[in-house]
Amino acid sequence: MCLYFTATFAQQIIYVDKAGVMRWSDSKKEASFYGVNYTLPFAHAYRSIKDHKAAIDKDVYHFSRLGLNAYRIHIWDVEITDSIGRLQQNEHLDLLDYLVSRVQQRGIRVLITCMTNFGNGYPEKNEPTGGFSYLYDKCDVHKNPKAIAAQQTYIRQLLTHVNPYTGKAYKEDPAIVGFEINNEPCHVEDPALTKKYIGEMVAVIKATGNKKPIFYNVSHNREHVGAYYASDIQGTTYQWYPTGLVAGHTRKGNFLPYVDQYNIPFSNEKGFDTKAKAIYEFDPADITYSYMYPAMTRTFRSQGFQWITQFAYDPIDIAAYNTEYQTHYLNLAYTPRKALSMKIAAAVAKDVKRGEQFPSFPADTVFGNFLVSYQQDLSLLNSPQQYFYSNNTTIQPVAPAQLTTIAGYGNSPVIKYEGTGAYFLDKLENGVWRLEVMPDAIQVSDPFARPAPKKEVVSIAWNKWPMQLQLPDLGAHFIIRNLHSERDTIAENGAFNVSPGVYLLMKEDTRRWSAATEWEHIKLGEFVAPPAQQKQFTVVHTPLTTAASDQNILVEADIVGPTFPDSVILQTDHVSFWSDHNPYIHLQRAHGYTYQGTIPASMIKSKDLKYTITVFNNGNSYTFPQNEKGAPLDWDFTVTKYWETGITSPTAPVILHGELEYYSLSDKSFIQAELHRERPWEAIVHRYTLHVKDNDARFFWRKHINRDRQLQETKFLCVYIPATTLTELNIGFITTDGYTYSHHISLNNNEHLYKIPVTALVQDSTALLPRPYPVFMNRYFVPKTNIDFNIHKIETLNISTSDRVPDNASIDIGAIWLE
Repeated sequence: MCLYFTATFAQQIIYVDKAGVMRWSDSKKEASFYGVNYTLPFAHAYRSIKDHKAAIDKDVYHFSRLGLNAYRIHIWDVEITDSIGRLQQNEHLDLLDYLVSRVQQRGIRVLITCMTNFGNGYPEKNEPTGGFSYLYDKCDVHKNPKAIAAQQTYIRQLLTHVNPYTGKAYKEDPAIVGFEINNEPCHVEDPALTKKYIGEMVAVIKATGNKKPIFYNVSHNREHVGAYYASDIQGTTYQWYPTGLVAGHTRKGNFLPYVDQYNIPFSNEKGFDTKAKAIYEFDPADITYSYMYPAMTRTFRSQGFQWITQFAYDPIDIAAYNTEYQTHYLNLAYTPRKALSMKIAAAVAKDVKRGEQFPSFPADTVFGNFLVSYQQDLSLLNSPQQYFYSNNTTIQPVAPAQLTTIAGYGNSPVIKYEGTGAYFLDKLENGVWRLEVMPDAIQVSDPFARPAPKKEVVSIAWNKWPMQLQLPDLGAHFIIRNLHSERDTIAENGAFNVSPGVYLLMKEDTRRWSAATEWEHIKLGEFVAPPAQQKQFTVVHTPLTTAASDQNILVEADIVGPTFPDSVILQTDHVSFWSDHNPYIHLQRAHGYTYQGTIPASMIKSKDLKYTITVFNNGNSYTFPQNEKGAPLDWDFTVTKYWETGITSPTAPVILHGELEYYSLSDKSFIQAELHRERPWEAIVHRYTLHVKDNDARFFWRKHINRDRQLQETKFLCVYIPATTLTELNIGFITTDGYTYSHHISLNNNEHLYKIPVTALVQDSTALLPRPYPVFMNRYFVPKTNIDFNIHKIETLNISTSDRVPDNASIDIGAIWLE
């Protein structure tokens, strides 16, 4: 086994000083770690993958390419223990050993959470294993004597277990930073018993001879905080899910206000300043945006966190389906822009000083060498040596001639590239660069909807694309050497065609560098990517909800298949095999896999535009959205599905379609919704009953707005409320700036239609919904910078109750529109 990357680990271990700071034992400098959770040795990932060690090797290589230096795992103890806590020498433990050895070969440190104390099933049913945690309720394991004895046996044997791949016991392996006792404990007993339990676990750990820091979760069970800090632990762990969990769909909006602060309400607790702080899990769940990770990491560093690990990185072998954790989705091959955002965030964790403070949003969207932007869906690192970007950007590098590493997606002033995968450029010496190009990733369905092992959410395609570079030391003409085939081509004016793979770019020919050359934590010829997956064509398209009758409609669709289409046409439902006049629109490839065309207003013949898209390839045709072979003008083909857009008068009100999402800001209160339509011919009305279980209960309704129509003439926001027992509401919008604007109205049952002048909307606090985890996080973002309301920036309808609400109050909400 190759151990050439681990030599320095023997001299460097982590300790926590009296001020609660993690430091390196040799240099005494502060440590900073950033990385991921990754679960392949256990549970669903283990069951879903055949060649486990090969899969680990692939993913760990990508960890290195993303610049990660931290890995955390909460061990599924049920899969490596028996009923009394004895460690089982089985494949799960072997894979954990292998994984620990492989990450340290890439320069990555490990934080081990010893127990989860829950089953191995999710998202499936639990499987019986004989492990002791199946014998006890998770909230009982900290006080049941037999459960405690089993945990003591297990932890003792785990820490003294010798990893055959490293030759070291876990307690002695310098690559392992420390141990967290358990994952998200459930303490319902007296806090004194909590302190006693932690003390018993710490005593067992110390008795093994362990010198590493011991961590405990303090973001759960708020009433036990005093017991945590009175215990003999060296570190504390926290989580952060600022956008909630398991929405069941992709969330949209500007979530930067959600991650402006990470306030810890018990920071004055005795002992707080003597414990190191670690983020064991975090993720902006249910979003595909690439602007959030650096912003969250900036906030973590401001709060003093030194260990930061995202939950959870999807194993490459099952990432096409996102079945492991429906609400999370991260993989370099399948979510390239998010992964590049992680790479940039890793640099934030390294560059931003512990405790460094920043102004409030939106002033904190530019900090140091970094930029985050919701409007551009962009994370950017722009320093003299590093230029990383998660999406297309026009921002010039600050010092092109000094660049040593580039990572990006799409186009920038340095690289023009039409593919939809990530790429990396690393300078080996003056005039010699290593280029790594990932295959294309195309989203074909909502990755956060209910998953299934055969339901692909992102498809991988291998294609050859033109690439053009502007790097001063390479110039306009240079050699491109494929490190696998050893074939050379020549760039002209900095341009060449490139397929997924790894290449040497050389101003002059040299044999100093080869595929076998070791560099940083990789070999130059290493390359990992999934194969192309598309065996048939897929068309991904979302039609406009409504359009004005005098409006030309731009149609955009992503089309991916085994090859590029020969042609793509759009036809309405007004075509017929028997007609001599069948108008159609050619959709042309605009960029990558995106095709565009415009339906002229003159082609729209009814109040309901219906259309299909047909892909032609190699003499065959495939029609969507019904996804069947054939074309609408074939005599034996029947169109059964259409995309539809409602056509309205240019002066008609803009209906805000779609159901309202509803929330409570308090811990126990909730809304119960039901369809309420007394007369079948009336528009749909929903009745919401408010169940108040907390003194501070406040309720919200939100609806994401698809801005299909022009809004410059909009004067009123109109809401139909046919019945209510409430006496007041706040109604307004959240904009693309992430700011809320609202107007307070009084309600009565003699009035059903409420028209709010948009000029009456005033800047308000933004409720952070859905509720974030941990539950002690701020519930509101209160802006410190004034931004005037702009109707063209509206993105989310926002309705909320005011002050105290009586229990079982109700409100009926019907149509909502702009006029």
